[in-house]
Amino acid sequence: MTATTTTQPAARDNRPRRRREARAGYAFLSPWLLGFFVLTVGPMIASLYLSFTDYNLFSAPRIVGVDNYVRLFSDPNFLQAVKVTGTYVLVGTPLKLLAALAVAMLLNMPRRGQGFYRSAFYLPSLIGGSVSIAIVWKAMFLDGGIVAQVGSVLGGPPASEGGWVGDPSRTLPLLILLTVWQFGAPMVIFLAGLKQVPVELYEAAAVDGAGPIRRFFAVTLPMLSPVLFFNLLLETIHAFQIFNSAYIISNGTGGPAGSTLFYTLYLYLRGFRDFQMGYASAMAWVLVVAVGLVTIMMFRTSTAWVHYAGDER
Repeated sequence: MTATTTTQPAARDNRPRRRREARAGYAFLSPWLLGFFVLTVGPMIASLYLSFTDYNLFSAPRIVGVDNYVRLFSDPNFLQAVKVTGTYVLVGTPLKLLAALAVAMLLNMPRRGQGFYRSAFYLPSLIGGSVSIAIVWKAMFLDGGIVAQVGSVLGGPPASEGGWVGDPSRTLPLLILLTVWQFGAPMVIFLAGLKQVPVELYEAAAVDGAGPIRRFFAVTLPMLSPVLFFNLLLETIHAFQIFNSAYIISNGTGGPAGSTLFYTLYLYLRGFRDFQMGYASAMAWVLVVAVGLVTIMMFRTSTAWVHYAGDER
């Protein structure tokens, strides 16, 4: 009875201290909370409202209901943007992760100058999303660029007018090649995951007679599956958001023949060239829902192929 009466006042005495700590915590969080609600939540709510309106930036929004969303699926340019972006995501993301994993496995082998090689392979990720790199990349594939010159020396077929940039069948591979070249960030994450794979597992597999390919599929991939899932999720989301390189290489038009009309580029053109901000807001929310559904699907399917330490499967 005595212990109960002594602990209750002590607990009451701690309440003011906990309140002071909570106030201090919220005070330190206030800049982030202010930025989150003013710069993120506020614009999201505004764009959701505008997606149900006809708004041209100069006059007051006019409510049109779900007309913008209905128009999307009868707009051939919207369908082309979905096709181009979907192809980019489905082809570019796996190729980028494959290149990142291959280079990470090479860098995981002991060799001289590892620090230099890691920095060299990571460097494109630091500058790859910049406008200047997109300009240089475009110049490489134009008429008279280094790619055309090397192709002519090797006896390749003559490029069309404008080089790769002017050929509708080559512009999307050109952009996929650019994103694959920027594999440095997932490579570093793969390399960190490879460092965590116990050497004993490889030794046990070798004793059982497993060769390099068998060890890769039986040991490396299962142990790397959480890292692979993390990279796949992030790179897929990033691929949906491609804009800078598509805008620079197509001169902001999505050409030639709509081959670089990515979703975000078409959204930008609708909103800031055609001043159809309500339509662009509807496009933005369709993209949010699509990325959300893809993310949910990845998490649902990950239970079948992502293996964590201690799982009993």
